[in-house]
Amino acid sequence: MTEPALPASRASSAAHVFVDDVEAPVPSTDDRHHLERVLRLRAGELVTVSDGRGRWRWVRVGAAFAPLGTVRVDQAPTPALTVGFAVLKGERNELVVQKLTELGIDTIVPVLAERCVVRWDEGRTGRQHERLQRVAREAAMQSRRAWLPHVATPQSLGALRGEGVALASADGSRPTLHHPTVLVGPEGGWTDTETATVAPRVRLGDLVLRAETAAITAGAILAALRSGLVFPYAT
Repeated sequence: MTEPALPASRASSAAHVFVDDVEAPVPSTDDRHHLERVLRLRAGELVTVSDGRGRWRWVRVGAAFAPLGTVRVDQAPTPALTVGFAVLKGERNELVVQKLTELGIDTIVPVLAERCVVRWDEGRTGRQHERLQRVAREAAMQSRRAWLPHVATPQSLGALRGEGVALASADGSRPTLHHPTVLVGPEGGWTDTETATVAPRVRLGDLVLRAETAAITAGAILAALRSGLVFPYAT
Protein backbone atom coordinates (compact mmCIF):
# COMPACT_ATOMS: atom_id res chain seq x y z
CA MET A 1 0.00 0.00 0.00
CA THR A 2 1.32 3.42 -0.95
CA GLU A 3 2.19 5.59 2.02
CA PRO A 4 0.10 8.77 2.01
CA ALA A 5 1.88 12.02 1.35
CA LEU A 6 2.28 13.66 4.74
CA PRO A 7 3.37 17.21 5.60
CA ALA A 8 6.97 17.53 6.75
CA SER A 9 6.15 19.90 9.59
CA ARG A 10 4.03 19.43 12.71
CA ALA A 11 2.99 23.07 12.40
CA SER A 12 0.42 22.10 9.78
CA SER A 13 -1.29 19.49 11.95
CA ALA A 14 -4.82 20.09 13.23
CA ALA A 15 -3.58 19.29 16.73
CA HIS A 16 -0.64 17.78 18.56
CA VAL A 17 -0.97 15.25 21.40
CA PHE A 18 1.45 13.52 23.73
CA VAL A 19 1.19 9.75 24.11
CA ASP A 20 3.17 7.10 25.95
CA ASP A 21 4.10 5.13 22.83
CA VAL A 22 4.17 6.52 19.29
CA GLU A 23 4.25 2.98 17.89
CA ALA A 24 0.81 2.31 19.39
CA PRO A 25 -0.55 5.79 20.15
CA VAL A 26 -3.45 6.04 22.57
CA PRO A 27 -4.61 9.51 23.70
CA SER A 28 -5.59 10.15 27.28
CA THR A 29 -9.26 10.60 28.08
CA ASP A 30 -8.73 14.34 28.61
CA ASP A 31 -6.90 14.74 25.30
CA ARG A 32 -9.54 12.82 23.36
CA HIS A 33 -12.22 15.03 24.93
CA HIS A 34 -10.20 18.11 23.91
CA LEU A 35 -9.88 16.89 20.32
CA GLU A 36 -13.52 15.90 19.94
CA ARG A 37 -15.39 18.42 22.09
CA VAL A 38 -13.18 21.51 22.09
CA LEU A 39 -11.39 21.39 18.73
CA ARG A 40 -14.29 19.47 17.16
CA LEU A 41 -12.02 17.34 15.00
CA ARG A 42 -13.79 14.89 12.75
CA ALA A 43 -12.90 11.31 11.93
CA GLY A 44 -10.25 11.19 9.24
CA GLU A 45 -8.45 14.40 10.17
CA LEU A 46 -4.68 14.30 10.66
CA VAL A 47 -2.95 15.10 13.94
CA THR A 48 0.55 14.51 15.23
CA VAL A 49 1.55 12.60 18.35
CA SER A 50 4.81 12.64 20.27
CA ASP A 51 6.29 10.80 23.21
CA GLY A 52 7.80 14.03 24.58
CA ARG A 53 11.31 12.70 23.99
CA GLY A 54 11.74 13.70 20.36
CA ARG A 55 9.86 10.87 18.61
CA TRP A 56 6.72 11.83 16.71
CA ARG A 57 4.47 10.75 13.87
CA TRP A 58 1.23 11.47 12.01
CA VAL A 59 -2.00 9.68 12.89
CA ARG A 60 -5.53 9.74 11.57
CA VAL A 61 -8.32 10.53 14.03
CA GLY A 62 -11.02 7.89 14.45
CA ALA A 63 -12.37 5.50 17.04
CA ALA A 64 -8.65 4.87 17.61
CA PHE A 65 -5.56 6.70 16.37
CA ALA A 66 -4.45 5.11 13.07
CA PRO A 67 -0.66 5.54 12.67
CA LEU A 68 0.48 6.92 9.32
CA GLY A 69 3.93 6.93 7.78
CA THR A 70 7.06 6.40 9.79
CA VAL A 71 8.15 7.58 13.22
CA ARG A 72 10.29 10.69 12.94
CA VAL A 73 12.89 11.81 15.44
CA ASP A 74 13.86 15.37 16.37
CA GLN A 75 17.24 15.55 18.04
CA ALA A 76 17.33 17.52 21.28
CA PRO A 77 18.34 21.12 20.52
CA THR A 78 21.72 22.27 21.78
CA PRO A 79 22.80 23.86 23.93
CA ALA A 80 20.05 23.01 26.38
CA LEU A 81 18.44 26.22 27.65
CA THR A 82 17.32 26.83 31.22
CA VAL A 83 15.43 29.75 32.71
CA GLY A 84 14.90 30.05 36.43
CA PHE A 85 12.44 32.55 37.85
CA ALA A 86 11.74 33.64 41.40
CA VAL A 87 8.40 32.25 42.60
CA LEU A 88 5.62 34.74 41.89
CA LYS A 89 2.14 35.54 43.19
CA GLY A 90 -1.02 34.00 41.83
CA GLU A 91 -1.21 32.80 38.25
CA ARG A 92 1.92 34.58 37.08
CA ASN A 93 3.95 31.40 37.64
CA GLU A 94 1.67 29.61 35.17
CA LEU A 95 2.05 32.43 32.64
CA VAL A 96 5.84 32.21 32.81
CA VAL A 97 5.88 28.43 32.42
CA GLN A 98 3.43 28.61 29.52
CA LYS A 99 5.43 31.19 27.58
CA LEU A 100 8.83 29.63 28.27
CA THR A 101 7.47 26.33 26.99
CA GLU A 102 6.17 27.99 23.82
CA LEU A 103 9.59 29.58 23.29
CA GLY A 104 11.33 26.20 23.45
CA ILE A 105 13.12 26.43 26.80
CA ASP A 106 14.28 22.96 27.89
CA THR A 107 14.31 23.33 31.68
CA ILE A 108 12.17 25.70 33.72
CA VAL A 109 13.01 26.21 37.38
CA PRO A 110 11.02 28.08 40.05
CA VAL A 111 13.63 29.72 42.29
CA LEU A 112 13.25 30.30 46.02
CA ALA A 113 14.91 33.70 46.20
CA GLU A 114 15.40 35.51 49.51
CA ARG A 115 13.08 38.37 48.55
CA CYS A 116 10.26 36.19 47.22
CA VAL A 117 6.95 37.38 48.65
CA VAL A 118 5.37 33.95 48.13
CA ARG A 119 6.35 31.05 50.38
CA TRP A 120 5.16 27.55 49.55
CA ASP A 121 4.80 24.93 52.26
CA GLU A 122 5.42 21.26 51.43
CA GLY A 123 1.80 20.53 50.50
CA ARG A 124 1.41 23.61 48.35
CA THR A 125 4.72 22.96 46.60
CA GLY A 126 3.50 19.57 45.41
CA ARG A 127 0.21 20.94 44.12
CA GLN A 128 1.82 23.89 42.40
CA HIS A 129 4.47 21.71 40.77
CA GLU A 130 1.81 19.39 39.36
CA ARG A 131 -0.12 22.38 38.06
CA LEU A 132 2.96 23.86 36.37
CA GLN A 133 3.72 20.51 34.74
CA ARG A 134 0.19 20.42 33.31
CA VAL A 135 0.57 23.97 32.02
CA ALA A 136 3.85 23.06 30.33
CA ARG A 137 2.33 19.97 28.71
CA GLU A 138 -0.63 21.95 27.36
CA ALA A 139 1.67 24.68 26.03
CA ALA A 140 3.93 22.08 24.41
CA MET A 141 0.90 20.60 22.63
CA GLN A 142 -0.20 24.03 21.44
CA SER A 143 3.28 24.90 20.14
CA ARG A 144 3.80 21.44 18.55
CA ARG A 145 6.90 20.54 20.53
CA ALA A 146 8.37 17.06 20.17
CA TRP A 147 10.30 17.46 23.44
CA LEU A 148 8.48 18.18 26.67
CA PRO A 149 10.30 20.67 28.90
CA HIS A 150 11.45 19.65 32.34
CA VAL A 151 9.68 21.71 35.01
CA ALA A 152 11.79 21.38 38.14
CA THR A 153 10.61 21.55 41.71
CA PRO A 154 11.48 24.85 43.41
CA GLN A 155 15.22 25.22 43.96
CA SER A 156 17.41 27.48 46.06
CA LEU A 157 19.87 29.71 44.23
CA GLY A 158 22.79 27.82 45.73
CA ALA A 159 21.57 24.58 44.16
CA LEU A 160 21.59 26.18 40.70
CA ARG A 161 25.05 27.72 40.55
CA GLY A 162 27.55 26.24 38.18
CA GLU A 163 29.22 26.65 34.82
CA GLY A 164 27.09 28.46 32.26
CA VAL A 165 24.76 30.01 34.85
CA ALA A 166 24.17 33.76 35.02
CA LEU A 167 21.90 36.09 36.97
CA ALA A 168 19.72 38.61 35.16
CA SER A 169 20.89 42.01 36.38
CA ALA A 170 20.80 45.59 35.12
CA ASP A 171 24.60 45.81 35.37
CA GLY A 172 25.21 42.60 33.43
CA SER A 173 26.78 42.01 30.03
CA ARG A 174 24.97 41.06 26.83
CA PRO A 175 23.41 37.57 26.91
CA THR A 176 25.21 34.88 24.91
CA LEU A 177 25.06 31.11 24.74
CA HIS A 178 28.15 31.00 26.95
CA HIS A 179 25.51 31.28 29.69
CA PRO A 180 22.59 29.10 28.51
CA THR A 181 21.08 29.22 32.01
CA VAL A 182 19.66 32.57 33.11
CA LEU A 183 18.10 33.10 36.54
CA VAL A 184 15.63 35.94 37.03
CA GLY A 185 15.06 37.40 40.48
CA PRO A 186 11.96 38.73 42.27
CA GLU A 187 10.54 42.25 42.04
CA GLY A 188 12.84 43.33 44.87
CA GLY A 189 15.92 42.05 43.09
CA TRP A 190 18.70 39.77 44.25
CA THR A 191 20.32 40.27 47.63
CA ASP A 192 24.06 40.86 47.98
CA THR A 193 24.43 37.31 49.25
CA GLU A 194 22.70 35.92 46.17
CA THR A 195 24.74 37.96 43.71
CA ALA A 196 27.86 36.69 45.45
CA THR A 197 26.61 33.11 45.02
CA VAL A 198 26.36 33.39 41.22
CA ALA A 199 28.88 35.88 39.87
CA PRO A 200 28.16 36.09 36.09
CA ARG A 201 25.44 38.58 35.18
CA VAL A 202 23.54 39.33 31.98
CA ARG A 203 21.17 42.19 31.28
CA LEU A 204 17.82 41.93 29.53
CA GLY A 205 17.47 45.53 28.36
CA ASP A 206 17.53 49.10 29.55
CA LEU A 207 14.07 49.30 31.12
CA VAL A 208 12.70 48.02 34.42
CA LEU A 209 10.72 44.84 33.75
CA ARG A 210 8.19 43.02 35.88
CA ALA A 211 9.56 39.72 37.13
CA GLU A 212 7.37 37.65 34.80
CA THR A 213 8.25 39.84 31.81
CA ALA A 214 11.95 39.50 32.60
CA ALA A 215 11.72 35.70 32.74
CA ILE A 216 9.90 35.52 29.41
CA THR A 217 12.37 37.99 27.89
CA ALA A 218 15.30 35.86 29.04
CA GLY A 219 13.72 32.84 27.37
CA ALA A 220 13.06 34.71 24.14
CA ILE A 221 16.63 36.00 23.93
CA LEU A 222 18.17 32.58 24.60
CA ALA A 223 15.85 30.88 22.10
CA ALA A 224 16.59 33.48 19.42
CA LEU A 225 20.33 33.11 19.95
CA ARG A 226 20.16 29.31 19.74
CA SER A 227 18.02 29.32 16.61
CA GLY A 228 20.29 31.82 14.86
CA LEU A 229 17.48 34.35 14.47
CA VAL A 230 19.71 36.91 16.14
CA PHE A 231 23.46 37.05 16.65
CA PRO A 232 25.40 38.53 19.55
CA TYR A 233 27.33 41.71 18.95
CA ALA A 234 31.00 41.23 18.23
CA THR A 235 33.20 42.19 21.18
